[in-house]
Amino acid sequence: MSSSGFQVVPVPADGAEDVVVGTSGPDEGAVFTGTADGSIFRVRHDGSHVDRVAQTQGRPLGIEIDLDGRLLVCDAHQGLLRIDPASGAVERVTDSVDGRRMVFCNNAAIATDGTVWFSDSSTRYSIEDWKADFVQVTRTGRLLRLDTDGSVDVVLDGLAFANGVALSRGEDFVAVAETAARTVVRHWISGPRAGDRDLLCSDLPGYPDNIARGSDGLIWVTIASPRDPVVERLQAGPLWLRRSVTRIPERLQPAPKRTVRVQAYDDAGVLVHDCDVASDAYHMVTGVREHEGRVWMGSLHEPAVAVLDL
Repeated sequence: MSSSGFQVVPVPADGAEDVVVGTSGPDEGAVFTGTADGSIFRVRHDGSHVDRVAQTQGRPLGIEIDLDGRLLVCDAHQGLLRIDPASGAVERVTDSVDGRRMVFCNNAAIATDGTVWFSDSSTRYSIEDWKADFVQVTRTGRLLRLDTDGSVDVVLDGLAFANGVALSRGEDFVAVAETAARTVVRHWISGPRAGDRDLLCSDLPGYPDNIARGSDGLIWVTIASPRDPVVERLQAGPLWLRRSVTRIPERLQPAPKRTVRVQAYDDAGVLVHDCDVASDAYHMVTGVREHEGRVWMGSLHEPAVAVLDL
């Protein structure tokens, strides 16, 4: 796909990892993102103005809008937060599961009844050491559920770097990306298959990061980096080798390839869109949000968000 219709919108800090689009009130059409310095920014829909609305004192990743119009932020260091974009007030919702602090709170989806489904990527490695978990395939990732009474339950564990979370259109299943396995897992919430686990999609062309249901009803999946045969040989190797690789200098470790790619699947797992953009101006898409025919993207490394017109 050519880069026509693709625009990069700078923000004043590195690592605009995820994106969400306001759908009502004064922030309708505005895009929110969080960066590596702990800032939460609001980007005007046309990219003409960017302002800082809050500071988490951590590392914000996944970002959603809750039923009250506040931002629900998965902060890798601080846990699950709620932020008032008008005042900048930050409220910690939870940072622990069964009395133990989360290590790597990552992404979330909010049901219409207020239930929050969210991921904890690893119980061993923090975001600063994400490559160690990815290469070692610790399978300590979890899908968690925050009920409206404030209780938190582990719904799925043993996930290979649990990442993006999205609900189906009818909220009969919740999907969670397994970055290290190149799959998106489904956990069925209701109906005849309630409690079952299967795959929405597998053998993805690269490593999925955040996922999100768009205004089109599809589940959009980021492909942060293409499949790397070297990495997969390492993942299949003995544990001593996997550990050794992540201890060598950063410049010698396998590095994500530069790419801009997102896909969209329907609730049956059928691929509907595959947007592979040729661009030297952006890379490593880790956040995605389709809104009224425009696909907004975030990146773990870029000091910018991007938008693609479908």
